[in-house]
Amino acid sequence: MDEEINIIDEKTRNEKIKIFFKENRKFIVTTIVFFVIIILGFYSYQIYKDSYRKDLSNQYNSAIIEYNNGDKTKIVDSLIDVIEDKDSTYSPLALYFLIDNNLIGDKNRVNELFDVLIKKTSLEDEIKNLIIYKKALYNADTINENELLDILKPLVNSNSIWKSHALYLIAEYFYSKNEKQKSKEFFIQIINSENANIDIIKESQKRLKRDLGE
Repeated sequence: MDEEINIIDEKTRNEKIKIFFKENRKFIVTTIVFFVIIILGFYSYQIYKDSYRKDLSNQYNSAIIEYNNGDKTKIVDSLIDVIEDKDSTYSPLALYFLIDNNLIGDKNRVNELFDVLIKKTSLEDEIKNLIIYKKALYNADTINENELLDILKPLVNSNSIWKSHALYLIAEYFYSKNEKQKSKEFFIQIINSENANIDIIKESQKRLKRDLGE
């Protein structure tokens, strides 16, 4: 008796399943097709992305190789294109190369390229903080106090590993302007900061002891 009931229940369950698939066939097929399209689209995008980054890598490396013998104008344009592609790896490297080799004389143009990286490129936080610091370092000799502080504000107000570097740059800036009290305040802030770079702390202590009466 129990066996017969089980057979009937199984047949009933199978029948319900058949009815469900029959009534919802269009929905099920549409759903499967939808997910297949998403999966294919994802892998197609990954293939495109990998291919695009390979092309960008080749463009960057070719510009570096041709630097000593090639047309420097074309090399500059090529590296600027790499920067404006907003790649997390090659865009910063391209800007560093341009700056290190003094290939762009217009500081405003260089600052525009810095802003492409800082404001428009998807970067890890500490990589972005390093670029902010480099922008401040690049401009330190030609900008006023407020401009320097404005550039470095995101670092000064953070717990970044580059915070002590930013504070040291500000302290040295004020020292170069003979504003020794302001300079002293920033050197002391470095010494009291958590996670400050050890070498930066040592240099700050030397400056305070040797030149600022501490």
